[in-house]
Amino acid sequence: MKAKTRCSVDKGATMESVRQTVSPLITEIVGEPRSPHLSQSAAADSGQSLGRPASAQTRPHHKGGRRRPSSLRENLVMDGCFVGIDVSKNQLDGQVLGCQSFQQPNATAGIAQVVALLQSVPVTLVVVEATGGLEVPVTRALQKAQIAVAVINPRQGRDFAKATGRLAKTDRIDAETLALFGQTLRPRPQALPDEETVALDAIVTRRCQLIDMRTMEKNRLQQTVDAKVRQNLEEHLKWLTDHIDAVDRELGDAVRKNPAWQARDALQQSIPGIGAGVSRALLAGLPELGRLASRKLAALVGLAPFACDSGKHKGKRHIAGGRSQVRAMLYMGAWSAARSKTPLGDFYRRLRAKGKEAKVALIALAHKMLTLANAVVRSGQPYDASLHGANLVNA
Repeated sequence: MKAKTRCSVDKGATMESVRQTVSPLITEIVGEPRSPHLSQSAAADSGQSLGRPASAQTRPHHKGGRRRPSSLRENLVMDGCFVGIDVSKNQLDGQVLGCQSFQQPNATAGIAQVVALLQSVPVTLVVVEATGGLEVPVTRALQKAQIAVAVINPRQGRDFAKATGRLAKTDRIDAETLALFGQTLRPRPQALPDEETVALDAIVTRRCQLIDMRTMEKNRLQQTVDAKVRQNLEEHLKWLTDHIDAVDRELGDAVRKNPAWQARDALQQSIPGIGAGVSRALLAGLPELGRLASRKLAALVGLAPFACDSGKHKGKRHIAGGRSQVRAMLYMGAWSAARSKTPLGDFYRRLRAKGKEAKVALIALAHKMLTLANAVVRSGQPYDASLHGANLVNA
């Protein structure tokens, strides 16, 4: 009886010690004092409810007193330093992942402050969302400072935030999400374009804007009855046409002054359907032409067909994303090539004869023209109907 009683007492003592040992670990998890959804005061209250100060939870051997503040460099993780910058019209909100956040005006002085800050730490990658051109000044400044920058589609950043459970949206949260995006997915940084290519791209973009305005004014002229308004529209159309001609001359002069552009322009225009306008759009908007595989280039421009299948469902292929300006110019070039009596025109008519819709066939033709342009620029040999036409017949 005594042995049995002693055994029961030892068992009760053992269970009590187990409860004392396991209970704090369970409470630590359930209380979530480190949860990102709790404020600092809430985390402190959670620690005090356990009978301990909040600081004792994270630093059980802390003896109090002041601690020397650690520098930004000391706080960086060993696998790299990732930075996210949320760009708005007037402000830059940034977050160095795992360290500090910063905020500067989106102006020359503020951008210089951001560059100086990031030059003081070993930055692995800076991630910025494309924001309608507002991101260009800070991106170029970082690239000139030899800091790796990746510009991503805003849709990618938002989808990543939702996937990680970040439903709230503020500039500071967006910056932190972009930094985490960079650490997790490691997007490829963009190379710094040369000044001549940047200037050419600006002129090509302006030409497209002028053409769009001329199209709108022509449509208004057809619908206007008042004589005075019609006269005003006609004068504006003449002004727009003169400026488009001036921009075309400026583009021609820029291409002739650059031997590399001149050689590439001649190769591109050897392909049916690619004229001066399309060729210069490729020069300015697609500097990767001739250096990437055709499939990657098609996805970059937005001409690669994406599948939409699930189980027994076979959806239609569709295109999405990419560089819209280059794609639009190739689409217009495809209209010209489709009417020509060339292997490209035969390719289009063969697709239509198989029952393909007109736009589907035109996109396929634009895709084929981009593949041909990539081939001729890479090889340095102009388009040859006998060689490239045979590939089109088998396509």
